[in-house]
Amino acid sequence: MKSAPLAGWLAQAGLRNMPLEELVDGFGRRLNEAGLEVQRMFVGMNTLHPLIRARSLIWDAAEGVNQHFEIAHSEIDSMQVRNSPFAVMLRDGIAERRCRFDTNQALPDVPVFEELRTTGMTEWIGWVQPFGELSPQVGSPTEVEHAERLWLVFSASTNRSGGFRDEDVACLREVLPVFAVAVKATSLRGIGHGLLAAYLGNDPASRVLSGTVLRGEAQSVEAVVLLTDLRGFTALADTMPGRELIALLDDYFSCMVRPVVTRDGEVLKFMGDGMLAAFGVILHDRAEVCAAALAAAEEVLARVDALNVERRAAGQPATALDISLHIGRVLYGNVGSDTRLDFTVIGPAVNEASRIEALCEPLGQALLMSQAFAEAAAASRDRLVSLGRHRLRGVREDTELFGLAGTPPMSS
Repeated sequence: MKSAPLAGWLAQAGLRNMPLEELVDGFGRRLNEAGLEVQRMFVGMNTLHPLIRARSLIWDAAEGVNQHFEIAHSEIDSMQVRNSPFAVMLRDGIAERRCRFDTNQALPDVPVFEELRTTGMTEWIGWVQPFGELSPQVGSPTEVEHAERLWLVFSASTNRSGGFRDEDVACLREVLPVFAVAVKATSLRGIGHGLLAAYLGNDPASRVLSGTVLRGEAQSVEAVVLLTDLRGFTALADTMPGRELIALLDDYFSCMVRPVVTRDGEVLKFMGDGMLAAFGVILHDRAEVCAAALAAAEEVLARVDALNVERRAAGQPATALDISLHIGRVLYGNVGSDTRLDFTVIGPAVNEASRIEALCEPLGQALLMSQAFAEAAAASRDRLVSLGRHRLRGVREDTELFGLAGTPPMSS
């Protein structure tokens, strides 16, 4: 076949940032229209995401893209990964590998090869295409000697009698680099968004990628501010080894994050042993947003209680968590210097949430809510109980604070 038209289509697809599934499906269909008889393709690449090591998908001639996979960093040494036909290629620097299934020769000890043979495939051919960028390994220093290169792995399988023809292989070898460039072009934005979202949050990542990057560029929005702080963390930090302290923080932050993000909240930053999150109020959904924020706070505390039980049973240090909830207008956007920016929320509402959180321990409460939050939380109002009026540091007038009804005071 003539590869020039396919290469041209791939180049245009990459320039237009065609979604990966659409790109792979279009590539597979065009290979078959050109007579290559490709029944199945596998496409995978590693990422820069701090949680996900690699992503891959499978394309089938009958169904298109029908399977997706994600491999966490903790799974990189799993049997599934070690049994991949690409494991040896990546380890030994092998760029191309072929395997026939319609001969009397014994198959290599690779489970997917036996699977392909039983489904009628006659040949598999795979490639590793390095991308060139260096991907720092999570948990390691970022120097070059501790980094791995980004790569694309690709395989094609056929059920043609006799396997792939010489001209088929020649065509694949010619267009694969262009396919890899197209995949790279369309995937880098996703990689960038995933990396930014891991550090900034999903909404800030989308805003930064869409061009909200100027210092001082911010918008005034109404939001529920959720602020957390580990009680007694300074004393723990003075007595625990560094690695154990980081592990403790990771355990507690894991309890805090998921309840927020599953309810459409944005985790904006970790501040030492605390977390700042916000739930945006859209139109007239104040009561619903307050209910979601309250449910998130309750789930966080339940998770922390369960974690403390586990840690104490294992003889590990445990601590309590304080949470405040407040609603008000905040400035949401870029703050910082001309060389270092932070995408966050600022304003009196954030300051008041911080002052309220500082009263959790004196009042013996794990969760405190402001008067403004209680007034806005119409759907949850019957679950809140007044704790009286209190003076917030830096705030001129006393304000009424609320806790959850039926919650016993915490001992300090």
